[in-house]
Amino acid sequence: MTEEIELVVARCREDTAWVKRIPPGIRATIYDKSGESDTEDVERLPNIGREAHTYLYHIVRCYENPAALTVFSQGKPFDHVPDFHRVLRQVAAGTLRVGAFRWLGFIIDRDDRKGSLLFRHCRGNGEGRALGMDEFCRALGRVPVPESFVFYPGAHFIVSADAIRRRSRSFYEKALDLSATLPDAAHGFERCWDWIFGADGIPPPFRNAELPVYLRPVRRLGLTWADVAANRRLAESSSNEACLT
Repeated sequence: MTEEIELVVARCREDTAWVKRIPPGIRATIYDKSGESDTEDVERLPNIGREAHTYLYHIVRCYENPAALTVFSQGKPFDHVPDFHRVLRQVAAGTLRVGAFRWLGFIIDRDDRKGSLLFRHCRGNGEGRALGMDEFCRALGRVPVPESFVFYPGAHFIVSADAIRRRSRSFYEKALDLSATLPDAAHGFERCWDWIFGADGIPPPFRNAELPVYLRPVRRLGLTWADVAANRRLAESSSNEACLT
């Protein structure tokens, strides 16, 4: 390993025993919001703002000296990143090219400013409420507000120290406050993490692709490896380095 790598886990009641199996070259920091953990190897946070609050808390806390690469993960990453352990091994070995920013996951999808494509239909939104991306983006200074947002669902990604430091600490402090006070802010951040770090995290071959793009088979959709082979080859042939905005 040639760089310092940190895994930041946003936990709330998930079983994080899997963290014990990460490569020895990666140090783990677990933040727990369950209020139930009595171990000394986690830091306890109030149960607000979902994973976005946890990630931003860590960035503010470590702003002066972030790891060369930080991997941000929810407490149960495997639904969104089934090969998460393999990804961590590749990062530790230096065989996975990260650049400034890299989304982790196997689906590339799009949502609009009101969440009409995804958020209104998501499992945790039983009442089908809209997503206020207009208010969210303006609060962060992202104007004009895009008509749509292309991202990897799940809020798992890797970011470099240089990319983190492109923004001021005060920006992240403002974002942290937003994550705790604006309803559904975590879903706004989920759609914008690459922009937060000054990057376009979508690999170039997929920036004008018909969405969603699947990079792994999805049994419930009847997608096999043969169905996703072309997407997989495009993803692997891409440099996967985010372009600066």
